[in-house]
Amino acid sequence: MTDMTSDIVEAAVEAPHQAPSRKAVRTEFMVYFAIIFLATLPLATLTWALSAIRTRSFTEKGPMSRAWTQARIITPMIFSA
Repeated sequence: MTDMTSDIVEAAVEAPHQAPSRKAVRTEFMVYFAIIFLATLPLATLTWALSAIRTRSFTEKGPMSRAWTQARIITPMIFSA
């Protein structure tokens, strides 16, 4: 005869290994977002400057806005993979 009560104890011990909380995921997302934002900032500045020179206008999105947009696109791709 099999003792089925031992499985209940093992399941209770394994419970702390659940998925991370929503707050932990949000913090991780913000860290990745900041890293990607800082990484895309130099290239966004360069493309903005070249565009401003070519069109002789500074009315387009600035380098901060361009880098922010790129980070908003790239970061969710990392978390969906």
